[in-house]
Amino acid sequence: MVITTTNFSFPGQKSFYRGKVRDVYNINDQILLMIATDRISAFDVVLPEGIPYKGQVLNQIAAHFLDATADIVPNWKTGTPDPMVTVGIICEPFKVEMVVRGYLSGHAWRGYKQGKRTICGVKMPEGMRENQAFPSPIITPSTKASEGHDEDISRQEIIDKGIVSESDFEQLEKYALRLFTRGTEMAAHRGLILVDTKYEFGKAGNQIYLIDEIHTPDSSRYFYDDEYEKRLQKNLPQKQLSKEFVREWLMKNDFQGKEGQKLPEMNNEIIHTISERYIELFEKITGEAFLKTQNKDILKRIENNCRLFLEKQ
Repeated sequence: MVITTTNFSFPGQKSFYRGKVRDVYNINDQILLMIATDRISAFDVVLPEGIPYKGQVLNQIAAHFLDATADIVPNWKTGTPDPMVTVGIICEPFKVEMVVRGYLSGHAWRGYKQGKRTICGVKMPEGMRENQAFPSPIITPSTKASEGHDEDISRQEIIDKGIVSESDFEQLEKYALRLFTRGTEMAAHRGLILVDTKYEFGKAGNQIYLIDEIHTPDSSRYFYDDEYEKRLQKNLPQKQLSKEFVREWLMKNDFQGKEGQKLPEMNNEIIHTISERYIELFEKITGEAFLKTQNKDILKRIENNCRLFLEKQ
C-alpha cells in the first residue's frame, strides 16, 4: 500500500496544503503537521505513481539530520509522531531555496556543457569535467515557486528585489555552508560524498529556523566515495544515491517537465527500483537497518498517531 494523498480533519485544523510530496496541516496557526507521502516529483512535476516506503524514508532521514544539526541552527521540528510525520513550529518561509553545490553535477553540469560558466551569478572555472569538485562549495539560490518550476536567481537579485534582506541573506549563507560541512562530514563517515543539496529557512518572530527536510534523496545527491576518483578519471557516470537516476530515466523517455511533453508510464520494475534505492540510501547514510512499517491501513495508523500527539500539546 502506498499513500499518495491524505484528507484528515484534525482538532484545531485551520488549513491544509498539498505540496509536491508532503501534505501539510496547520493546527491553530501554531503547529505544522507535515505528512511525507509516497508521492515522487522530478523536474517539478509529480509523477503518476507512488513509491512504496518513500515517505517513511524521507521523513526518518530528515528527522535524523535535523537532530544532528540542531547545534548549528534551530530547526522547526518538535516531534515525529509517526514514521511518515513530522510536527513542528509554524514559520514564515523565505521565498528562496539555498542550494549548495560541492561538485559540478546535475543541473549545473547540464548548463556547463552547453557553454554556461556562470550560475546564479557565481562564476565556475573553465576546463571542469562532469562531477568534478569545485575549489570550494558554491551557493546557487533558486526562487521557491508555489507552482511550476523553481528558477535560478543570484544573490544580488534576491537582495535588490527585497526577497530577503541583506542581513538575513548573509545569515542564511553562513547557516547553509555550515550545514553542508556537517552533512559532508557525516556522509564521509558512511563512505559517501555529499555532492549538492538544498536548504529552506523560515522565521518565527525574529528567529531564523531551518525548515522542511534536510539531506534526503529528494533534496540531495550523494556519490560513493570508494568509486568516485576512478570513475571521474575514466569519465564514467558516478554511482549515486539521489533522485538523479529518476531524472535520467525520464529524460531517456523524452520528459523534462517541458510543455507538451508526456509523462512516461511507470511500470512495476521502475517503481520497485526507485523504492529500493531510497531504502538503500536510508541504510547507507544512517548506518541503521530500515524497518518497514506494517503495510496495512497506514492512513488509520497515521491519523491515530497524530491525534494522540496533538492531544498532548
